[in-house]
Amino acid sequence: MRQGYEGTGPGAITPDGCAVELYTRLPVGTEPDIITAAVPAAAHILELGSGAGRMTHPLLDLGFAVTAVDESADMLEHVRGARRIRSSIEDLDLGETFDVVLLASFLVHAGDVRVRRALLDTCARHVADEGCVLIQREGENYHTDVPRERTDPSGFVVRILSAEPLGDGTSSVRAEYVFPDATWTQTFLSRPLTEEAFEEALAEAGLKVDRYLTDDGMWVRAVKA
Repeated sequence: MRQGYEGTGPGAITPDGCAVELYTRLPVGTEPDIITAAVPAAAHILELGSGAGRMTHPLLDLGFAVTAVDESADMLEHVRGARRIRSSIEDLDLGETFDVVLLASFLVHAGDVRVRRALLDTCARHVADEGCVLIQREGENYHTDVPRERTDPSGFVVRILSAEPLGDGTSSVRAEYVFPDATWTQTFLSRPLTEEAFEEALAEAGLKVDRYLTDDGMWVRAVKA
């Protein structure tokens, strides 16, 4: 396990605390629609942190070519129809570029600043000159509006139980996913980023905001600076 990360519940747990079986159950939301509206048709997408293919499979169905990257072999076993690469995002260097690089799941909020920089460097290294990077950010008050919960239309409950400040700008966040037949938890490190801090982090990697794709600012289209 990565330091500060933990997961509980049935089945395999990845180094960042994600439960593989849980991620095979999670439904896709509006993300494919957001992505489709922001990129060219039939673009080749490099999906960083694909997990079990929650977004990979809908993107393939929409006509995109997808290269799915994840450090967990257990996750990648569930990905079908995409080129699969097992690697940490920080260490990835394929020697090629893509129309679109996708960094979803709030990964840009990595608790370790060095990891965040490495993630964004990987994005910059793999995006074509005329391509774009799509990034998912945490919502407003993500770390202060706790505890909170929502019930998914499919019937399971997601709870953010706590976000404990660790004193260095990072929080230890604990989430719980409750299904009728199983419960999983994940504890992970997350660093809040204001819009200004986020744009400064992009600039460090040679990227800049092209536009915010959603009214809440959670989805961003970035390009090379």
